[in-house]
Amino acid sequence: MSSVQALLAEVGAEVGDRVRVVRDDGLVVEGILMPRPRGGEYLVVKLDNGYNVGIDIKRIKEIKVLAKRKPSVRAEGGALPRRPDYPLVKIIGTGGTIASKIDYETGAVKPAMSAKELVEDIPELLEYADIEAEQILDILSENMMPEHWSKIAEAVHAELLRDEVKGVIVAHGTDTMTYTASAIAFAIRELNKPVAFTGAQRSSDRPSSDAAFNLLASVITAVNAPFAESVIVMHGETSDTFAAVNRATRTKKFHSTRRDAFQGICEEPLAYVWPWTGDMKLVGKYLRKRSNEVPKLKNSFEPKVLQLKAYPGMDPELLLLAKDKGFKGVIIEGTGMGHVPERVVPAIRELTDSGIFVGITTQCVHGSVNLNVYATGRKMLDAGAVPLGDMLTEVATVKLMWALANFKPEEVPKVMLDPLEGELRDRRTLNLYRLPYKA
Repeated sequence: MSSVQALLAEVGAEVGDRVRVVRDDGLVVEGILMPRPRGGEYLVVKLDNGYNVGIDIKRIKEIKVLAKRKPSVRAEGGALPRRPDYPLVKIIGTGGTIASKIDYETGAVKPAMSAKELVEDIPELLEYADIEAEQILDILSENMMPEHWSKIAEAVHAELLRDEVKGVIVAHGTDTMTYTASAIAFAIRELNKPVAFTGAQRSSDRPSSDAAFNLLASVITAVNAPFAESVIVMHGETSDTFAAVNRATRTKKFHSTRRDAFQGICEEPLAYVWPWTGDMKLVGKYLRKRSNEVPKLKNSFEPKVLQLKAYPGMDPELLLLAKDKGFKGVIIEGTGMGHVPERVVPAIRELTDSGIFVGITTQCVHGSVNLNVYATGRKMLDAGAVPLGDMLTEVATVKLMWALANFKPEEVPKVMLDPLEGELRDRRTLNLYRLPYKA
C-alpha cells in the first residue's frame, strides 16, 4: 500500500468524497477528492470553482472527510412537465460536455446525462417554452462522423416538419460543433425554423458550468428568432450576461476553455440574448425568415475527403497518398492568400487530372483566398485548384463532403462556389476585422 493509500485509509476517505485538507503552512483546501495520477505521492482535490489542485502528502497536517460520495446512479424520473400553452421546442441530445459529468473513477469528464435529464436539471427552461427532449447519440464531439451528421439531420428534419414545433435545439460538444452545425445547414434545404446548436465548455456538475446559461439562450432563440438558419448559441463574454447567436457557417471556436470561445468571422452575430430576462436583440442580417416551406432532406456525406494544412517543407507525397487511398476530394488550408509550397503544385495537378477536387482555403482567420496575385497561386490555378474565397476550412470540408455525395462530379466545383448558407461572401467589410463582441 502506498503512502497516499495508507493516509486515505486512515481517515476513511475515498475518491469522490468531499474533504478538507490542511497543509503545514496553514493553507486550507476543500473540495472533491479525485483520483491521483500514477506514481505521485500527493492528493488531487477538485475545488468548487472546477479546477484541480495537487497537495504533497508530506505537507498535509490534517485531512477530514466532510461528506461521502453520493451514489452516481440517478433514478429515472417521470415524464417532463408539460406547458401546453407555451411554444413547443424540441431538444435533441448528442452528448458532449453539456451532457457530461465527472467520472470519479478516472477523473475524466464523459457523457453521462440524457437530454431529458438536462431539462430536469434546468427547470427555468419551462418559463419560456414547452419542452420535448430526445437523446439520439451519446458521444464526445471529437468522435463525430459524417454518418452521425446524417442521423442528426434526419432527426432535426423530422421535427421541422411538425407544425407545433417552434424551433429545434441540438445539444452538442463544442470541439466540432462548427462542423456539425454547418453539415445541418447544408443537409436540410429550405430551413423553415431556427436550428440552434449549443454546448458547454464546462461540465454540467461544475459550479462554473455554462450549460444552463447556453441552453436557456438557445430556447429563447428557438422561440423568438425570426430567422430560419442553423446557428450556434454560446456565451457572448466570459460572464453570465449575454449569449451570441452566430451563423453556423461563419463561426469558429477560438479558445479551448473560455466560455466565450465561439466568434463569428468578419460577421456580426445574428442576435444577442439575455437568458435571465428573456430578451433578444437582432443585430446581423439573416438569410431567410421563418416560413411555411417544407424543408427538404439531403443528408448524404462522402467521408473520403482529406483536410490538409500547408506548411514549409510540405511533402507532395501527402497529396499523392490521398489519390492512392481513394479520396474523392481534398481541402488544403493554404498560407496567406491560399498558397502551398511550389513543389506541391505538380501533385495538385495529378489529383485534379484524376478527377479529385482540390479546394483551397486560407490559414488566416480573416481575409480571403486569392490565387491571382503571386506566381505560385497562378500555377495552382493552372493545376486545377479551386480557390474557396473566405470560406472557413471546417465549413469547406463539410460542404465538399456534402457536395460529393449529392451532386455529379462535374457539378461539384459550381456547388462549392455557390453561397448557399452564407459560407461564402463577395464582400468583406474592414470594420468587422476586429469585431467587439459586446452587446
